Amino acid sequence: MTVLAIRDLTIRIAGRPLLEGADLAVDPGRKIGLVGRNGAGKSTLLRAITGEVQPDGGEIRLAARARLGHVAQEAPAGTASLLETVLAADEERAALLAEAERQPEPARLAEIHDRLIAIRADSAPARAAAILAGLGFDAAAQARPVGGFSGGWRMRVALARALFLEPDLLLLDEPTNHLDLEAALWLEGWLARFPGAVILVSHDRGLLERVPDAIAHLDRGRIALYPGGFGNFARVRAERLAQQRAQNERVAAERARIQAFVDRFRAKATKARQAQSRLKALERLPPIEAVVEDAPVRFDFPEPADLPPPILALSRAAVGYDGRAVLRDLDLWLDQEDRVALLGANGNGKSTLAKLLAGRLDPMAGELRRAPRLRVGYFAQHQTEELDPRGTPLSHMRAALPRATETACRAQLARFGLDADRAETEVASLSGGEKARLLLALCTREAPQLLILDEPTNHLDLDAREALVKALAEFRGAVLLITHDPHLVELVADRLWLVADGTVRPFDGDLDEYRALLAERARAAANGNGTKPDAAPTRADARRDRAETRAAQAPLRARVKEIEALLERLGREAALIESRLGDPATYARFKPEDIAWAGTRRAAIAREVEALEAEWLELQERLEAA
Repeated sequence: MTVLAIRDLTIRIAGRPLLEGADLAVDPGRKIGLVGRNGAGKSTLLRAITGEVQPDGGEIRLAARARLGHVAQEAPAGTASLLETVLAADEERAALLAEAERQPEPARLAEIHDRLIAIRADSAPARAAAILAGLGFDAAAQARPVGGFSGGWRMRVALARALFLEPDLLLLDEPTNHLDLEAALWLEGWLARFPGAVILVSHDRGLLERVPDAIAHLDRGRIALYPGGFGNFARVRAERLAQQRAQNERVAAERARIQAFVDRFRAKATKARQAQSRLKALERLPPIEAVVEDAPVRFDFPEPADLPPPILALSRAAVGYDGRAVLRDLDLWLDQEDRVALLGANGNGKSTLAKLLAGRLDPMAGELRRAPRLRVGYFAQHQTEELDPRGTPLSHMRAALPRATETACRAQLARFGLDADRAETEVASLSGGEKARLLLALCTREAPQLLILDEPTNHLDLDAREALVKALAEFRGAVLLITHDPHLVELVADRLWLVADGTVRPFDGDLDEYRALLAERARAAANGNGTKPDAAPTRADARRDRAETRAAQAPLRARVKEIEALLERLGREAALIESRLGDPATYARFKPEDIAWAGTRRAAIAREVEALEAEWLELQERLEAA
């Protein structure tokens, strides 16, 4: 018994076959990740399943009485509260409650109550509230009218409606695009526990690895199913391509050998029969199948000039809007080698901090120090709205680099896969991924030492995301990352900052520990204050106590790490100065004032090291006491 059966499906768009002879069967409870290059037809297939797109051939059959859930393309609006909007998604429950209020005949009323019990109508408000809370809406927000929220937040409500229905088959197309990291992690856990079947389209490799039990690869109109998560799919597909290449090489070698025999002996009467036999053998060889591999995607960030540490530092700083501080007491620093990811729910101030560091906002209090000649590249998704739809990537780059040659402008675009044709395509005709590449090319045009990326992957496919990860690994500047993609955080960031409670503090732990902390908070919220009075401490209590202790010690540990890193850098700088001052050639190559400056700098480093070592000892004593 299958929930969904797709047989020999053909869909054409503008006469071009998008799917051709595609087959897929989805069993109850099975979770399938649907992957493929942008434009392969993933979203079109989901729309065909919901009935929004009519196929040109084949069959799509949903099991009898199976409930289908999907996220509406239009965000909900109106004066109803968020909770009421989600509850209204269950039309059967709403209709039964309305009928019960009209006081029908006793027999019918009994039927209504039996059905309400069967569909768990009494627990519906609690289930809806839990889903909304997981997606970032607190109790106060759940009571507000849905029309008062922005489009991105209302799309979260649309997602909540689809999850609340708990359908037999749930269709999700890029469900994390409007979520922050915290909500994305919650959704991942919810999907893992969901008992129904799921078809999931996502560019989040971590989500595709941890949620599905199979991957459906949509490629050149057909669907191939691979067991396991995305990692197994990538491995098996690579092995199959390698086997196909090897088979082609063997067939080609055999063809060449037989053809050489035929060419050599065809004219000889004594060998004519053997030559004719070889020709028949040549005809029986299997044809060489084309190995069609996607062209590799590569991003290439320009090489930045080196700057002395720190390249940027905040001291007791505050930032906000219209005289109201959003973040206060900011004591942070960045070096050119740092990779930092920001944690914290949407609305806590992550983008505000990014704008402060990018120079889009000035501090309201405290001090912001930048290294001389510091260049900052700032990427934010909202910048797509600032692009001229009638312009081209080349015209945008010319305007951004007025002194650069056309060759240099084209070369910068080519670093991000915008080739000659795409460079002259109107922005209005570019895909979301191509616009994101254009923004990356624009924000890195001056080889910045600090790259601030605010949701850079929303419109990038899996290959482009992997290309971004590789490019960031090779980038010799600092990176500040805001993303809902845990995979990107785990591969790129080596430090985490938590934006919460009106400030920013280093988070002493990795993403797994942050997941555990969020889970503990969710359980505590669900249980009121956690454990019941006089209850014996549980393992969860112990984990929560350890997490709270780590959180309390986090600023101290972070400062210790900062001091240790700074001492290491100062040590390298002092060793370099000592080496140069000890080299007789230095005194011939440099001016006396440069040599005098080097001696002054050596003395300053010694004083700075002494002060840092004293602070390090004090912090260690405080940590031991804690």
